[in-house]
Formats: sequence, C-alpha cells, structure tokens
Amino acid sequence: MSNKFEKRHNHFGSDHFGGIFSNLLDARKVLREIELKTSNTLLDIGCGEGRFSISASEIVRDNGKVYAIDISKEAINSLEEKIKKKNIRNIETFIGDITKKLPIKNDSIDIYLMSNILHGLVINKEVGSTLKETYRILKQGGTLAVVDFKKINGPPGPSISIRMTPEEVEEIINKYGFKKKKIIDAGKYHYTITFSKNIK
Repeated sequence: MSNKFEKRHNHFGSDHFGGIFSNLLDARKVLREIELKTSNTLLDIGCGEGRFSISASEIVRDNGKVYAIDISKEAINSLEEKIKKKNIRNIETFIGDITKKLPIKNDSIDIYLMSNILHGLVINKEVGSTLKETYRILKQGGTLAVVDFKKINGPPGPSISIRMTPEEVEEIINKYGFKKKKIIDAGKYHYTITFSKNIK
C-alpha cells in the first residue's frame, strides 16, 4: 500500500500479529466455510507469509489459481521461499497496493479474501478505492470474504475503538455493490462475513 497508508496504519495482512498470535485462525476451516472449491481462483490480499494462500492452493488444486498480494516485500519473499520449498505451482505473488488498480483481469476472481484488513482501510479512509477494485475483479456472483477481529477488548488485535461488528461491516460493504450472504464464527477472536457481487 502507499506510504501514506503505512504511516497512518501499518497493516500487513493476516499474519500481521505474528508470533504467539499466528495461529488464531484456522485457515483451512475459514476457506471451507467461505466455500472455496477445486478449480476456483482466489485472491488473498494482505497475504502476509501465506497462511491462507498455501492452504487455498491445496484446495483449488492444479486447475485453480491463488493470487497473493502484500505491501511487504519481506512477507512476499518469505512466501516465495515456501512456494519454492513445497514446489507449489498455482500461487502467483505480487508486492502491491490493494487500494490501487491490481494487475488482475476484470471478472476473474471467484473469492476475494480480506483477512484482518478492513479495519485498517476504514481508519485510513481507503475503503472506497479498495472495494471499487474488488468489484471490478470479482466474477458476477463471486464472493468477498471479510475476516476481522470481534469487537471485544484485546489483546490480541487492534484497539477496540477501531474494531467493527458484523453489522457495521455490512453497512460499509453494501454501499459498493455487494450483498451479505452469511456471518460465520471464526474462533475466539474473529468472525467471517461473506458478500456476493451484485449487478449494479
């Protein structure tokens, strides 16, 4: 993301809290619950070191594709090392700014995964540019999956003052051409809320 974004809210995706918090989310369970399937194409934004991307690559298999994007060169380098070590052939990595146009075709993504990202976009007032790009690249009927921290006192996670309830997330996302599908409990600290892309 832009330097402006980094100065206001440093956010490097689902692995951002790292260390003893790195296993707060069961990646395979989340991916099953958002209905990722064989041959799907998934975009993992703020992918960190690839916890979701690697699990997704195993689910979509040879006929599927995973795009993994993060602002952190170090995170992408770490993910690429894992990809090479595991001989994974269906993950494509990018160092990139999710608030700007991405090198991905229109209507090409089945599932757009945003894990531990939305609260940062909201506080930095960059939701609009991100979700307009999300809408562009998602297939009609595709799924936007938002995973974020429950609105409870931490740690782990950000201050409760910038956390959002699923209802608050729904109110934000609906403005950009999406409709809520379901809310899923993703563990002690997280929830997942999925949205479908609708015709404007």
